[in-house]
Order: sequence, then structure tokens, then C-alpha cells
Amino acid sequence: QVQLVESGGGLVQAGGSLRLSCVASGRIFSLNGVGWYRQVPGKQRELVARITGSGTTTYADSVKGRFTISRDNAKNTWYLQMNILKPEDTAVYSCNVLANGYSYWGQGTQVTVSS
Repeated sequence: QVQLVESGGGLVQAGGSLRLSCVASGRIFSLNGVGWYRQVPGKQRELVARITGSGTTTYADSVKGRFTISRDNAKNTWYLQMNILKPEDTAVYSCNVLANGYSYWGQGTQVTVSS
């Protein structure tokens, strides 16, 4: 069983930065990929960034050039560096790990960007 814990969210002014972390506990022996998603009430969950097991990254158009997804394999940790934050980035951010034939979700961390 793999459990995920996100951290790093908070309140920041527009133009500021935050770095989210997603730490996995448990054994990961077959990693397909990791995605950061965000959701605001009343809207569908949105894929923000993804990194495959081989390290290929993709981003939503709305965050390209501002957000960077990365990983520390030794620590089973994935990061989302968010720069030049905008009020429209306000959401609950969650990480999703596709591994061992399963899909795992963390509990989410709130990011609030004030104007």
C-alpha cells in the first residue's frame, strides 16, 4: 500500500512562489507517472503537470513557463514549483501516483493566491 502526503500549500500574494511536495510511503516498484492536479469548488479537477517514470514532463497551457514538476527518486518525493502565481491558481492541489498497477491520491493541500 502506498500513501501520499502533500505539503507546501498556503497563502501567497500574486506574483509569489510556492513549492508543493508529495511524499510517498510504501514500496513503489513499478512507476508509471505522477501528476499534480488542482480543483476548485464547482469545477472539474484539472491536470496541472505530469512527469512519467522516465522523466518526461507535460504541463497544462495555463501553467507553462511558471510551474515545474520534478522528482527525487531516492526520497520517493515529487515537487511542484509554482512561480509567478496568479489568483486563478487558487485551488486544492493533489498529487496522483500511478504505480504498482494502482492509482494513489493524496489528501490535497490548499493554495490561495491573493490579488
